[in-house]
Amino acid sequence: MMQHLIALPILVPMVGAIVLLLTSKASHATHRRLSVGITALLVVINLLLLRQAAGGELTFYALGNWQAPFGIVLMLDRLAALMLILTAFLALGCVLFACAGDDVQGSNFHGIFHLQLMGLNGAFLTGDLFNLFVFFEILLLASYALLLHGGGKARVGAGLHYVILNLAGSALFLIALGVLYGATGTLNMADMARRVAQLSGDQAALATAGALLLIVVFSLKAALLPLYFWLPRTYASAPAPVAALFAIMTKVGLYAILRVQSLIFIDSEAAPAITAWLWWSGLATIVLAGIGVLAARDLRPLVAYLVLVSVGTLLAGTALGTPEANTALLYYLPHTTLICGALFLIAELIGQQRGKAGTRLVRGRRLHQRFLLGGLFLIAAIGAVGLPPLAGALGKLLLMQAVEGSARLWLWPLLLLASLAALIAMSRAGSVFFWASYKGEVASGKVSRAQLAGVVWLLAAAPLLVIFGGPVSSYTQATAAQLAAPHEPIQQLLGDPLAQVPAQRVTPQGQQGEAL
Repeated sequence: MMQHLIALPILVPMVGAIVLLLTSKASHATHRRLSVGITALLVVINLLLLRQAAGGELTFYALGNWQAPFGIVLMLDRLAALMLILTAFLALGCVLFACAGDDVQGSNFHGIFHLQLMGLNGAFLTGDLFNLFVFFEILLLASYALLLHGGGKARVGAGLHYVILNLAGSALFLIALGVLYGATGTLNMADMARRVAQLSGDQAALATAGALLLIVVFSLKAALLPLYFWLPRTYASAPAPVAALFAIMTKVGLYAILRVQSLIFIDSEAAPAITAWLWWSGLATIVLAGIGVLAARDLRPLVAYLVLVSVGTLLAGTALGTPEANTALLYYLPHTTLICGALFLIAELIGQQRGKAGTRLVRGRRLHQRFLLGGLFLIAAIGAVGLPPLAGALGKLLLMQAVEGSARLWLWPLLLLASLAALIAMSRAGSVFFWASYKGEVASGKVSRAQLAGVVWLLAAAPLLVIFGGPVSSYTQATAAQLAAPHEPIQQLLGDPLAQVPAQRVTPQGQQGEAL
């Protein structure tokens, strides 16, 4: 049984989605119990996989017993296990919140929700670029339906824009795969890494073109400037539990970039161009997203721009390419994902009690549960800004310490200014919602137990990442070290002791670093 455990994060939500879709006429209570139970089971399974990966062992699973590089292979390492547990943890909070009533605003919410989880988990586990494309399409198709759940003019408009843009991205993804397959003759990541390192001449130039096109596609998924303009409107229009789950969507693009950069293209001719693209685009994303945070006049777009600030921060850290930078960004990633997800849910609770004013930063009704909502908002705001004592401050500090040389002159001031912009924006929003003068009668209605459980579940991650900061940072440090040794998965999967890829790093300034 244990040897098949790696396939369960894909099989469990797939089977759960089929059951939920085939029993569409069952009661809402039955669907909710099934959905919560399946998601909780995923949390348990992914915890077991996290424990397995923490030992440092790489686990491969050949579907149909067709061995690599000819068959489909799943690969579990520390990075994949971290992304799996993060996805399951976020999903459980979202589905609990949705059970308060968001799930009945349209049809088949829970079945589509688990199809999305299947796509996410598959993307994190696959060891093959074509199957990465397949799982991308699964999660994107599910996200189209979830975005439009409940209907409405704003959602349909944002959804149409989102669909068209991602269809274009998918077409570019296929073209990139075709180019890379033509140059290397394989789509298995480990096998491609071995072959890319041996290319020269026209074949190397072709592989470089494919690599750069692939990074552009992943940058679109991660919402990196100039490919981020779809995100604020899309996330602000989505139902609250869907927007919260979408907080992990940009991290899929980040994961894909980190995976192919550290494994396939680490020593290719494309490496300097990839590094420069990630560095400067990441910095520009921080700047414009910080301006967007200050300019937002509604809490939902404000949170969406906070997601973009974290995207820029994480991808600028990825461009540094050092184990120290990867350690910092992997520590910061779970915190920012869960906090932004919680903020989308809190925005929904605030909007429900403000009447027509909703989440706009204008005078509205006095909140019926202003102390409860104010406390939740305060914790989430501190986490989103990156203030002590929560993990956001430690994650940013680690990232700033990982920056060396002239890169500090760029990242340090921009990161601090973006945090200041977030502090000003969140303070303004809090004062409007909980402190400013009010208009009209006190709002009615209360936060349901399911909604409160979902928000508290996500917010609990902030103090837990501090309390268990030692083990978490040790895990992320070991993950960064594993990423810095790309020859290990190649040797273990392909059984070729000579198939080693030199672990050369490229700095944002384009200078080659020391071999790791």
